[in-house]
Parts: sequence; structure tokens; C-alpha cells
Amino acid sequence: MSYQVYLPKIMEVGGGASKKITEVLRKLGCQRPLIITDKVMLELGYVAAIGEELNFADIPFDVFADTVPEPTVASIVAGVHQFHTDRYDSIIALGGGSPIDSAKAIGILGSYGGEIRDYKFPCSVDEKKIPVIAIPTTAGTGSEVTRFTIITDDDAGEKMLCVGAGFMPDAALIDYQLTLSLPSRVTADTGIDALTHAIEAYVSSKANAFSDSQALSAMRLIAPSLRRVYRDSDDTEARENMMLGSTLAGIAFSAASVALVHGMSRPIGANFHVPHGLSNAMLLPKVTEYSISGNIPKYADCARAMGLAESHISDDDACLMLIVELIQLNMALDVPTLSEFGVEKEAYLSLCPTMADQALASGSPSNNPRVPNRATLIELYQNIWA
Repeated sequence: MSYQVYLPKIMEVGGGASKKITEVLRKLGCQRPLIITDKVMLELGYVAAIGEELNFADIPFDVFADTVPEPTVASIVAGVHQFHTDRYDSIIALGGGSPIDSAKAIGILGSYGGEIRDYKFPCSVDEKKIPVIAIPTTAGTGSEVTRFTIITDDDAGEKMLCVGAGFMPDAALIDYQLTLSLPSRVTADTGIDALTHAIEAYVSSKANAFSDSQALSAMRLIAPSLRRVYRDSDDTEARENMMLGSTLAGIAFSAASVALVHGMSRPIGANFHVPHGLSNAMLLPKVTEYSISGNIPKYADCARAMGLAESHISDDDACLMLIVELIQLNMALDVPTLSEFGVEKEAYLSLCPTMADQALASGSPSNNPRVPNRATLIELYQNIWA
């Protein structure tokens, strides 16, 4: 059986890759980009650095810096309005997953019109007109190499999943040097997100030989590096490993999709404003423990790829080691429980049935090695409270 693989047309990987922006614009035949970013990128000087490269090449540009964490329908509408103020022929997405997801959505709406709700799953957008060049500044979401975007509908209390080849960036400039200034909390949350992508892509029912190879490589890079970058932000070797691992994990889950952790994570983020990577971390040990019986050999492979179990260790023992490591990793990265994060217990428990329905509607739980029903999802949500 064959399978399809979607990748950016151009990928520049390594230290200093972001400085190739003008060269990439020329290759794509673009001369008038809109930079889509956030206020943090302005404050850190990253927008100025990209602008310097563009100015040196006499490429005019404008900046939309009003993207928000966990992008919303309203923030996308504002970006589309900016896009329509001039004849931009391309978008440069600069930042973490939120600016890149925002740029993808703005590019689609700028090309085809309508509302982002029109494009949510199961709709699939297979073409786009406006080239998007993604420059990630976090090692986690993998959005620079995926055909997905996530936008929050505040009115419905829902994180909408939008899919299709049209959401794949045309180019990705993957420069680990842009992650050196990341705060430790963002480093941890995005790093766990990347690890979750790799694990879920590998155990997904939609996994294939291509996605498996990327997912295993990602785990080998991320697992020994995540604690290091959390403790020492200047560990350049670990930063480079995390950035490459994040991209490989993104390629893996773009080809194989994600599973139960992500299906359950999105409603927590939408309803209680928990950052995406952090809600993944809260879920990962308990959901993995639930899921392992659905594919013990593959979860054992994850443990071996992460350096937790030697080849002679039995699959059952390797799976136990994986669960222990995920619990200990959360402790090492100071991941709070929902209770410690400040989510009110009664409000949370009352929404568990609604979140279970939202998780099922996303389609991601159906990719899980062990597919839960609604009652099981409610119980899993309840069990991660504290």
C-alpha cells in the first residue's frame, strides 16, 4: 500500500538558516512579503534581524505583530484585514507555533475568503495561492512542516483542527540559534509537545514506514536533550538536537497524524487556556499508560529509541520503563497538574463530558492504538485532575 508525504518545497536547516530568507523569497518568485509574528519577536529583535536581511536586498515588507498565543478566530480576522491592505505576494511566519499557525490560516483566508470555521476538519484544503515561509523560534510544534493548523473558536469553546496540503508552508528555515533565548517554561512545554508528536506519530494507526523513520529519529534526538536545554538554555548542542528533533517529529505526525493525547489536549486548552504543550505533558503519562496494551511492541520501540531500554529488555518491561520516564520527565520539567495550574475543580469536572465530545469530534482519538469510548474519555479527563 502506498501513502502520501507532504513537505515544504524548500527546507534550510541549521545555524544561520534564517539568514537565507531573501534567497528563498527569490526562489519562490516573491517580492512583497508580510511578516506575521507576535510582540515577543519584536522585543527580542528577531523581526528587526529578518527586516535587515530584507532591507539589504531592497525587498519591501510590512509587519503584522498581533498574533496571540493559542490563536483565535478574532486574531485571524485581524491578520486577514492587514493582508488585504496591500498587494502582498507572500507571508513570512516568524515565531512559535501560534504565529506560524496564524500565518497558515491567514494565507488560506487571504487566498479564498470566508471564515476559518469554513475550513475546519473534516474539510480538507488542498491548494493555496499565497506562499508561506515559516521560520520557527521554538523547538516543539513542528508547524513549519505540517499540513495542519489549530485555531480557537472562543464562542464555541473549541479548538478547530484545519487540515490539507494547502496549510503546508512552501519553505521552512529551521535555525536552532533562534531558540537560544527561550525561557525555560516555553522550552519545556514545546519540547514535550515535540516528544508527544513523535510518540503519537509512531503508534498512530495511520503510521507508515516513512513516518516511523522520522518519529524514531526524533525521539533519539529529543529524549536525551530535553532535560539539558531546560537546565541550561545555552547548551547549543542540545538546542540543535531539539530543533531538528522537533522538525522530524512534525514531519512524522504530518504523515501519520496524532492520536489520543492531542485529541484530549485541545479541549483543555480551549476551555481553560492551558498552553498546548503543557496540556500535552499533563496528559502524556496517563494516556500512554492507558494506550500501551493496544500496541505493546511499538511503545517498547519508543522506550528503546529514547534510550530507556536495551534491546534485550522485554517489551513489557520496556513499556513500564517508558511510563516511569514520562512521569519522571514531568517532575524534572516542573510540569504542574491542572489543580496546581489553577483550574477550578468543579468547573473542570463539569466540562469533562463536553471535552470528551470535542475530543472525539476531532478524529484524533480514532488513530490511537487503543480507541476509547466517550465514558472512558470522561474517566481519563477526571483522572488527570491531580
